[in-house]
Amino acid sequence: MTGRPALANPPASGSIRRTMHPRQFALFAALGLAATSTPAADLRFGLVGLDTSHCVRFTEILNNPAHKDHVRGARVTGAFKDVSPLVDVSAKRAEEGWAKLADEFGVRMYPSIEALAKDVDVVLILSADGHAHVAQARPAILAGKPVFIDKPMTASVKDAVEIFRLAREHRVPIFSSSSLRFAAVTQAVRNGSIGRVLRAETSSPASLEPHHPDLFWYGIHGVESLFTVMGTGLESVTRLSAGGEPIVSEGRWQDGRTGIYR
Repeated sequence: MTGRPALANPPASGSIRRTMHPRQFALFAALGLAATSTPAADLRFGLVGLDTSHCVRFTEILNNPAHKDHVRGARVTGAFKDVSPLVDVSAKRAEEGWAKLADEFGVRMYPSIEALAKDVDVVLILSADGHAHVAQARPAILAGKPVFIDKPMTASVKDAVEIFRLAREHRVPIFSSSSLRFAAVTQAVRNGSIGRVLRAETSSPASLEPHHPDLFWYGIHGVESLFTVMGTGLESVTRLSAGGEPIVSEGRWQDGRTGIYR
């Protein structure tokens, strides 16, 4: 990732951890990506990919002032439905997401990402299929719009490198993360609550999907927690478990520290 952006109007110290469910991290992240000063009007968010629950959850939090977790400062105003031929549930979920956004929130549906990007300030790529994310991010980046990419970032290291190359070339802010990066205890340890961490172990579910390699599909959550605590500087990774066993991977950092994901 290119760094954690600052909010236009940061809440009081610790208030995000007290009041925000981790799923809401993307909303704050995208607000920070786009805003350099207090906006005179709500930022317009455009969604790409409607085949996960996040398209409705994010829209409810942003567009419904009565929602218990409402976040002021942005609204979802448009969306582009993209269906994956690889992920079995994509088509059904996309139709359901499309109907709910249009009927309950009046979100405008666009025929292409290019058309959507012209009318919004920020693009959130929420599609389940990581293979599609390069093609989906490219028109938003070329339009100069800040981009948030939901997990999985991509389905290959090559695609991830290409997205960040495009973002750097066109000087466009881009962000991707698991919500567990912002968990209260994880952030406390990252900020030194127990001193310098020499060894850390994290765990999370890691369901597999046949078209996404290994940990790309869902293992991101525990891996994100590990990197949040350990930081950069990973030198090598060793898989400690064989096929059919629970996944256990050990990372060695350049300064001799060790991190294990289960």
